[in-house]
Amino acid sequence: MKIIKASQFCINPGENITEKLAELTGYLASDAEEKTVIFDKGTYYIDSEKCKKYMLYITNTVGDNEFKKGETPHLNAVPFYFGNVENVTVDGGDSVFVINGKVTNTAMEHCKNITVKNLEIRHSSPDMHELKVIKKSLFGVDFKIDSDTRYKIENGKLVLYGTDYCMCCDKKATAASYIGLVRKDTPDKIERVMHPLFSSLKVRDLKGGKIRVSYPNTVRFKTGDCFYIYDVRRQFAGIFVNKCENVTLQNIKQRFNYSLALVAQNSENITVDSVEFAPEKGSPRKVASVADFIQICMCRGKITVKDSYFDGAGDDCLNVHGIHFKITDIKDNTLTVRFMHPQSHGFNPLRVGDTIAYIDADSLLEKGSAVIEKSELLNEYEIAVTVSDTAFAEVGEVIEDVTACPDLDFVNNKMTRIITRGLLITTRGKVNVINNRFVSTTMSGILLSDDAKSWYESGMCTDVTICDNTFEYCGKAPILIKPENSVYKGAVHKNIKIKGNTFLNCRGYCIDAKSSDDIEIINNDFSGNKKIKTENCNNVTLS
Repeated sequence: MKIIKASQFCINPGENITEKLAELTGYLASDAEEKTVIFDKGTYYIDSEKCKKYMLYITNTVGDNEFKKGETPHLNAVPFYFGNVENVTVDGGDSVFVINGKVTNTAMEHCKNITVKNLEIRHSSPDMHELKVIKKSLFGVDFKIDSDTRYKIENGKLVLYGTDYCMCCDKKATAASYIGLVRKDTPDKIERVMHPLFSSLKVRDLKGGKIRVSYPNTVRFKTGDCFYIYDVRRQFAGIFVNKCENVTLQNIKQRFNYSLALVAQNSENITVDSVEFAPEKGSPRKVASVADFIQICMCRGKITVKDSYFDGAGDDCLNVHGIHFKITDIKDNTLTVRFMHPQSHGFNPLRVGDTIAYIDADSLLEKGSAVIEKSELLNEYEIAVTVSDTAFAEVGEVIEDVTACPDLDFVNNKMTRIITRGLLITTRGKVNVINNRFVSTTMSGILLSDDAKSWYESGMCTDVTICDNTFEYCGKAPILIKPENSVYKGAVHKNIKIKGNTFLNCRGYCIDAKSSDDIEIINNDFSGNKKIKTENCNNVTLS
């Protein structure tokens, strides 16, 4: 095995390494020999303005209509870019990489057999801001702003600024329903609330990181509560994996991400081992990601997430799904299918040799199948696929690529302060959710979904085991089995085993299921909570 020291490329601790890092990652693509890159332990610095830029179409991130005037859609600054790299291990040596500005931290495209391990990524003065209530009166609230945030008061308005951003804080306060709130009395829980500056009249600087805000009334505020304000646009990602095979991420700490912490699309065999997506100890923030921690889309093979810690997500902890593509045209044996959600487009995961299922968008049941013989991305939103059989194809209905349905092992993980769901799972592959601790999710701990009319995230679950987990607090049913079929013509999900789990502090039922068959519930500790509610479910056993 070939050993490459990062210092050979003049990459040394204590220095700005942005341009030298691009030289190193570029070099790796020229050598297919098995190799390990080793960084000397220390702290390294990266600037967004010096990063190379790449066109990245990242699923479930910003749509074309969300970019601002002057921005080039999907153009990302990326410090760690691995393109066409094979047989490499990148060992960060337990180093810290501090990034100034908005970037996609790491991107891997068309890579095989790549491992990245032993590194920590932080952002200096990120666009994530804590406002802590330190005092209130009938018509005013004093906030303490976190020490990482730079701010100013202009014309009685709070302005937050840093590298690559400058934002009048209350500009979209009336529509900002995504603001995070951690209450003093429940520090492990986070929820979505209205903007803290909604209905504010005036902001005054008290100096020392403190401001006073005037309101018509202050009923909704409590001393000690912490609000988290951020740009909700999912413009960047933490780690992006696109059309790769055999990727391992091990002992990686990401302290903040400008949208999703990890996105893998159109890839095969991903292992996430002993990662920590969470604010660093002593951080003034309790949110580490603007959106989901992990998004797995149109992947195949085996997805493994194990022995990891997740704290403070602006959306789900993990979402594993495919895409329902809508049929817009049929000509002979060629279908034109379309990405329907504006935040997913620009890549082609439909491969020659894959099997597709024709899906009734109302019932979410399969009507027939075919094999892809040819696949071509026509534009950002449309794909032409020539298939073996169009007998069950119908304009307006959807297809699912059933070959791009990975197995999932989610084992020995802990999550807390998740603002929506813990796990959102829609895959036909074999799923094992074993020995995890769901400390706090504002919605369900686990949701088995499937929809063909909103997010268009496919598909049906056929083999799911949920075993030996602890659900400490969930704002909704800890296990929610709820495909979004509008009519019932039969079970969407099947073969679900729920065994040996512990349910604490539940609201409503511990298990809520619809349109699903063959649910086996064995030896769970419900701790006095309501057990199960079903609708249009058959062969449900409880013991």
